[in-house]
Parts: sequence; C-alpha cells; structure tokens
Amino acid sequence: MKVLAFSDIHCDADACVTLVDAAKDADLVIGAGDFSQHHLGLEQTMELLEPLASKAIYVPGNNETVAALRDATSATVLHGDAKVVDGVEVFGIGAAIPPLPPLPWESYDLSEIEAEELVSRCDTADIFISHSPPKGIADTHVEAGSMGSQSVLKAVIRMKPRFVFCGHIHDCWGQSGKIGDSLVYNLGPTVNWYEI
Repeated sequence: MKVLAFSDIHCDADACVTLVDAAKDADLVIGAGDFSQHHLGLEQTMELLEPLASKAIYVPGNNETVAALRDATSATVLHGDAKVVDGVEVFGIGAAIPPLPPLPWESYDLSEIEAEELVSRCDTADIFISHSPPKGIADTHVEAGSMGSQSVLKAVIRMKPRFVFCGHIHDCWGQSGKIGDSLVYNLGPTVNWYEI
C-alpha cells in the first residue's frame, strides 16, 4: 500500500494543489491536522483537497475542531476511533496535546487525561495518526522546548504501530525517530511517501 502523508497545510492553496496532483498514485492519503489557520479558511482548504477525500483519513489539528473538520470534508475524520483500509488498521487522535499556553485565539486542545481516555479505545494499530507528536520525538519548539504528548507516547508503546504520523511542531517538520519498532514522522505540508 502506497501512503501519502502530510500535516499543517494552514490554508496553503499551492500545497493543496501539489498534494492532490501527487496523490493520484496513492492508495491511502493521511492528513495529520491543521488544515485551517486559527479556525479560518477551513472550507476553502477542504474544497481544494476534496479530490483526495475518497481515499483520505484526517485528524483535526488545534486550528480546527473535529466537528468543523467533519462538516467541511467527505473524507474519513478520526478522533479517538479507527478505520481499517485494505487490512491496515488506522487509529487517529487530533488537537494539541497537552494544551498550548494562552493564545489570542482559541486553540483546539486536549488535556493528557482527555487524550488518554480517547487513545484507550484502541489496543493495536498499524498506523497511528496524532496531530501532536509523542513526547521526546520531533517535538521541540525553538522557544518552548519539548511540547510532545505523554499520553501519545504511552499509546505508541502500548499499541506498537508500524508508523506514527504527526505534525503540530513546525520546527520539527521532516524530523523522525523511533519508539521501539514504531517509526515516528513529523510530516509538514509536503508530499511524504511511505509503503506499508
């Protein structure tokens, strides 16, 4: 299965066009959140990405809520649930985990306790999509330091997915690491190919 994965589009129309063109060769498309910018521009961005919807699985970022994302796309949106695609189990959770410091706009955040409740619904997965990276892997903000999630880290250790796809921390786009045998990738708004 050829997987195209990305995150953090933030209303970038050129990036959307590039992804749609590249995805013609994809069996599965994964978007790890932050399609809009401060809850603005979501409908326009998802309209550009709609050609991907029949083979796409998304999670919300902290720039859009799960309800808003589900309203704006016909793609599968996961948030504490899973979907099986051609025998590959995909689990997803969105939002900023843990919550961000106070911002001049309302970030869509989850506490670690709220996130633990959502990830506890799944025992195993081949692909784990999380907008927030696991604590200690591709999660370092240039000013705030490590901003990854302990609950995501614990879920990866427990579920042992082959791939963990995340975003959220822009300073770490393109970075990767391992948790046991699980490969972790902070994606960014570019074309990233994986084989599973």
